[in-house]
Amino acid sequence: MSSEAPAVHAPDDDERTLHKLGYAQVLYREMGGFSNFAISFTIISILAGCLTSYYIAFQWGGPVAITWGWLLVGGFCIIVALAMGEIASTYPTAGGLYFWASKLGSPAWGWFTGWFNLVGQIAVTAAIDYGAAIFTTSLLNLWFSGIPFTRHAIFVTFTIIIALHLLINLLGVKLLAGLNSISAWWHMAGVAIIVAVLIIVPDHHQSASYVFTKTINNSGFSGHGWSSPVFWFVFGLGLLMAQYTITGYDASAHMSEETRNASRAAAWGIVMSVVVSVIFGFALLLAVTFAIPSTQGGLDAGTNIVTYIWQSSMSTKWAEFLLVIAVVAQFFCGTASVTSASRMMFAFSRDRAVPGHQLWRKLSGERVPVNSVWAICAMSWALMLPTLKNPVVGYAVGTSVAVIGLYIAYAIPIFLRLRQGDAWEPGEWNLGKHYKWIGTVACLWVVFISILFILPTSPGGVPWGSKFSWLYFNYAIVALGGTMLLVGGWWMLSARKWFTGPIVQGTPEELAAREARYGDAGVAGSAPSSA
Repeated sequence: MSSEAPAVHAPDDDERTLHKLGYAQVLYREMGGFSNFAISFTIISILAGCLTSYYIAFQWGGPVAITWGWLLVGGFCIIVALAMGEIASTYPTAGGLYFWASKLGSPAWGWFTGWFNLVGQIAVTAAIDYGAAIFTTSLLNLWFSGIPFTRHAIFVTFTIIIALHLLINLLGVKLLAGLNSISAWWHMAGVAIIVAVLIIVPDHHQSASYVFTKTINNSGFSGHGWSSPVFWFVFGLGLLMAQYTITGYDASAHMSEETRNASRAAAWGIVMSVVVSVIFGFALLLAVTFAIPSTQGGLDAGTNIVTYIWQSSMSTKWAEFLLVIAVVAQFFCGTASVTSASRMMFAFSRDRAVPGHQLWRKLSGERVPVNSVWAICAMSWALMLPTLKNPVVGYAVGTSVAVIGLYIAYAIPIFLRLRQGDAWEPGEWNLGKHYKWIGTVACLWVVFISILFILPTSPGGVPWGSKFSWLYFNYAIVALGGTMLLVGGWWMLSARKWFTGPIVQGTPEELAAREARYGDAGVAGSAPSSA
């Protein structure tokens, strides 16, 4: 595995690499290596995922699912990121995963990878912003007693957040790069502040035994403690907190056409965003879990558990202070997720895979895929409509769809790279001979979590059970199964006849002419920004 520091390339190397892949440089290259890392780190967002889905691990497994579960999932996610980073170094394009699958396999592989990736991107954006709405509404409820903490109030807040992310993403990439860089520092500093406050301020902390060995099963399935096979299943369900949090790091690949020295920067962005998130996330989760005042109080608080912990272990003022840190971070996270998802949709449309592709690949004067931004925000908003009936199950389904959709899209090109073996042409950043075990472990892990997170999360969601209710059904299997049937049927009936994978946009001369229409002379060689 390469470990040298990123090399300095001639200003036109990125553009030449993109031309080799068949694309013109029509997006601005305004991002440096740190900005590329920052967008994935921001989308992972330990101050979003860890906190907004904390209740999932607490109720399905308890503190052991929070602490040991985080380390377990984090280790496997690093392995997945290493495998992805190697491929990103060879193919630094906004198409990312589906481009990789098409080149390593066939148009069919690229087709299914792209659609799973797009569905996952939409779901993760929806879940991020809905989680942010939970925390924002909780904060507003503390500030203004007239604002209730209800599912309807949360959905209104969610709608406003989505609208703001739409507006911000219609602006130029230079602003977005700056916001992502600020966000990365905000996350790291925010975690440090929250951890310090939770260590110093509370009068009482839980014991280490509680944090590392306490088990909880609030799923409704009967079975408690490590000796129960049922509890192991429930513990597995609780891993969704960590697995949902550590998603979205393919953003570094999707932003590679807007990143300088992308062949190295995108790979480092993918890997380091996961490594840093695992370290900072573990510190954050330990601090929050040590501060739990009461197990029953945490269970009763439901999705509002983190606010309950902060308010009860300290005071309302301290809770408000920490919530502000978390809410700002979550807003940054949602902004970055819309950015990444819109670039993926733009690239997929550029290769004519999305209905109405002429519309979604349209660029504004600021070189922003405006219609893709609109589409991502609209579909993400619609995906959370079920939360108006059951916010707990609706949010859990959104996170499950995000995890499964994204990780299937991650695993397909990793599997195809394994299949190529030593015939693979490595990029500047590669795993050497380690690719075999890293890729194999990564694929097996994705198979495991894909099966786990479509299973029922409570007796009420078991289709053949006496307590079955559609209100508690895990709709992740419907969403993903429906996607597979629709996309698979479309492929068999029509797309296989015309979808040929990534489309070469022309000869070098034609690419230069296309770039000239956007005023792109020297874009790849623009002066480096501070990002």
